[in-house]
Amino acid sequence: MRGGRAIILLYLLFLMLPIYWLINMSFKTNTEITSVMTLWPHTLTFDNYKKIFTDPSWYNGYINSLKYVILNTILSVGFALPAAYAFSRYRFLGDKHLFFWLLSNRMAPPAVFALPFFNLYSAIGLFDTPWAVALAHCLFNVPLAVWILEGFMSGVPREIDETAAIDGYSFPRFFLKIFTPLIASGIGVAAFFCFMFSWVELLLARTLTSVNAKPIAATMTRTVSAAGMDWGVLAAAGVLTLIPGALVIWFVRNYIAKGFALGRV
Repeated sequence: MRGGRAIILLYLLFLMLPIYWLINMSFKTNTEITSVMTLWPHTLTFDNYKKIFTDPSWYNGYINSLKYVILNTILSVGFALPAAYAFSRYRFLGDKHLFFWLLSNRMAPPAVFALPFFNLYSAIGLFDTPWAVALAHCLFNVPLAVWILEGFMSGVPREIDETAAIDGYSFPRFFLKIFTPLIASGIGVAAFFCFMFSWVELLLARTLTSVNAKPIAATMTRTVSAAGMDWGVLAAAGVLTLIPGALVIWFVRNYIAKGFALGRV
C-alpha cells in the first residue's frame, strides 16, 4: 500500500515539475534564467506579466484565441448534436460509411488543408478573422463531437422519444426540454475536447491569420529577436496560456468523469 502511494506521489511530482518550472521561470529575470539554475526566483520580478498585460500585441493574442476557440466550440457542438442524433436513431444507406468518413477527417493532418483554406478564405474575405480559424477547426472537431455524442445518445432508450411524441411534444421541444438534459454529460465532454483541440492547434491558426486575429501561440514567437530569447516573457505567456484550459477542466470535471464511465471517451 505504501509502495503504491509512493509511486503515485512520484508520478504526480513528475507531472507537476514542468509546470512548476514554467511558473518559476516566469518570475525570474532573463539574466537569472540563463546564468544559474535556481529552484525559486532569487530576484522576484513581475515585469514579465506586466509586459503581457500592458502590451496590446500580447493581450490581444489571448483575446483572439479565445474568440475563435469559443466560436468553434459553439459551432462544433451545435452542428454535431443533430448529426449525432441522426446516426443514433436512424438507419439509412451508407450511414456507417459516412460515419467513418467523418472520423477520417479527424485523422488527417492539418497541413493537408492549410493551403485550400488559405486560398478559400482569402477569396471570400474571411482571412485574418476569428471566423476563419473557427470554421477551419470545425473540420476536425465536428467529427469528434459527433462520435462522442452518438455514444451518449445511443445509451438513451428510444422509448423516451416515442413517449414524448405520444404526449404531443414537437421534436424541437422534445430535443431541448427532455433529450438534451439526458445527454448533458456528453455535451460537456464534447465541448471540452473541442475547446482543448482548438486551443492547442497552431498550424491553421497561424496560416489563416496575420495581424488582426493573430493567436497567442503565434504572438509567443515574438520573443525571439536579435538580442536573443526573452525567456521570462515566454514563460509568463505560457503560464497564462494554461489558465483557460484549467478553468474549462474545472467547470466540466464532473461531466468528464461521467464521460469516461458512460460515453466514448
